[in-house]
Amino acid sequence: MYCIRAGQAGRRANKVTNQVTGKDKKTVYAMSRRRRFVVFSICIAFVVVAVWVDRNFYRHVIKDKPKEQDKEQIKSYDFEKYHRRVFTVVNVVDGDTIDIDIPDGEYEKTRIRLWGVDTPETKSSRYGVMYYGPQASEFAAELVLGRKVTIYLEQRRTRGKYKRLLAYVQLESRRYLNEVLIQQGYGYADTRFRHSLYNKYKQLESVARRNKMGLWAEVKPQQMPEWKRKSNIRNGTGKR
Repeated sequence: MYCIRAGQAGRRANKVTNQVTGKDKKTVYAMSRRRRFVVFSICIAFVVVAVWVDRNFYRHVIKDKPKEQDKEQIKSYDFEKYHRRVFTVVNVVDGDTIDIDIPDGEYEKTRIRLWGVDTPETKSSRYGVMYYGPQASEFAAELVLGRKVTIYLEQRRTRGKYKRLLAYVQLESRRYLNEVLIQQGYGYADTRFRHSLYNKYKQLESVARRNKMGLWAEVKPQQMPEWKRKSNIRNGTGKR
């Protein structure tokens, strides 16, 4: 009798033990899954941060801040390729931006931004078509489209913010497109960036403004480029 009871007690004990052991196994398995999830999440976060840091490093340190040696090499290359050389204008983007018939890296044409002059925008997603922009584009096209021009570069730099070639463009008449645009009132003397003819271009604009040439006949302050309005306010000429 004693043995029977002892056996029953042993089976009950084993049953309880098996139940406890099963629960422990489930607990351990659940904890193991949580640990794996946490480790996996940490790894993913680490990869994301590493990629972000790498891209920002490239953009700010390598891409936006090329070494001085690289800048000089680009300038030297541009001078050898473009300076004092004759090309044909194949496209007029707007009054102060044209394309010439020579490849530039991966592009089939070289895009030139004129030094020292800013004509009203015609294709800007931000400003749309500005006052006197179409007239400036048409005037530039009449002077250079399909014609031969001679390119002159500045020693201080040859490329602008968007990697366009910065240049003075001499017409077949020996005049410079940069100057003609300002003289005839199709553009503003761009005082945001220093260049060799900075003071001359400011004087050309003053004369055009005084004689009400081109856009100066009727342009209102709110129709001018933002940088020009700010410049006029600083110089005390914000009101006409």
